[in-house]
Amino acid sequence: MKPRSFLRIELFFVLVATLVTLVTFALHLAAAQKKEVVWSADEKPLADQIHGLRGLADDVRAGTTKDLALKIRKLPATESKLRLAVGLAGLSTEGDFGHNTLQEVATTLAETLRERPVPWAEPKNSDVGSNATAARTPAYPYIELAALVRYEHVEAPLNDDNDEQFRAAIALLEADDRKREHLDFTLKDLSGKTWTFSELRGRIVLVNFWATWCPPCRKEMPDLETLYGRFSSKGLVVLGISDEEAAKVEPFIRERKVSFPVLLDPGRKVNEMFAVEGIPKSFVYDREGKLVAQSIDMRTQKQFLEMLGKAGLE
Repeated sequence: MKPRSFLRIELFFVLVATLVTLVTFALHLAAAQKKEVVWSADEKPLADQIHGLRGLADDVRAGTTKDLALKIRKLPATESKLRLAVGLAGLSTEGDFGHNTLQEVATTLAETLRERPVPWAEPKNSDVGSNATAARTPAYPYIELAALVRYEHVEAPLNDDNDEQFRAAIALLEADDRKREHLDFTLKDLSGKTWTFSELRGRIVLVNFWATWCPPCRKEMPDLETLYGRFSSKGLVVLGISDEEAAKVEPFIRERKVSFPVLLDPGRKVNEMFAVEGIPKSFVYDREGKLVAQSIDMRTQKQFLEMLGKAGLE
C-alpha cells in the first residue's frame, strides 16, 4: 500500500498533465482559428472585389462578376485560386446577372477544378464506422458547380479526374429534389396560427427560407411582399420560414411591415426536410402540390414571376 503522500503526488502530476494537454489543445485551436488566407499580389485585388460585390448596383455587379470570372481563370492553379472561384460562384446567383455571366463563372470554377482536383469530402464523425458502404460525399466545390448546372442551366465541362465527383454532386441534388416533391409539415406563425402544408392544396404556394442576418434574404423580401399583395387574391400563399427565435424575427417583420405568414422553425426540422443548407432558398408548388420551380439563392421580382408562371399564376 502506497503512503497517502505518494498518492497526493501522483494525483498532482496527473492533474498537471491533464492541464497541459488542455492548454496545448486550446492553443492549437486558437492558432487554427486565427489562420488567415495568404493571397498573392494578383489574388488579393480580386479577393477584395469579391468581398465588395454586394455593395455594387446590380447592373455594375453583373459586369464586375463576369470580369472577375475571366481574371480568376488566368491565375496560376493554386488553392487560393479555387477559393476565389468558389467564392465568386456563391455570390453570382444573388439576383439576375444574366446567363452569360453565370456561364463564365461556371466555366472558371470547372476549369479551376480541372487544374487542381479536390479530394472527396471527409466523412462526418457520426458517419465514421457506422456504415462502411455509405456513398462518398463530393467536396463542396463540386456541389457548388453542380448547383449552377442543375438550377441555373449552364454547362461545365470536366475531365475524368473530376467527373465522378461532379456526377455524385448532381445525384445528391437530384435526391434532395425528390424529397421536396413529397413532403408535409406543420409550423406556427408569429401570431401562433398553425399552418399545415398539405392543407394548402388548391393554392399556389411559395416557400421561402430566410433569416434576419442574411443580406440577400433582406433584399428579396420587399419583392415577396409586393407579389403577395398582388396575387394573394388569386390564390398565392407565401410562407416565409426562419430557424430563428420569435424574439428576433418578430421585431424585424414588424419594422418592415411584412404581411405574408412568417413561420418559425427553431429546431430546423423543416429546413432539414427541404435539405436547406444555404439561404435564401425558394420553392414554388402548384395547386396540386407539385414542385414546379425553385431557386438556390436570391431572386428578383421578375425571376419570382417566372417561377410563379410555371405554377400557372398570371
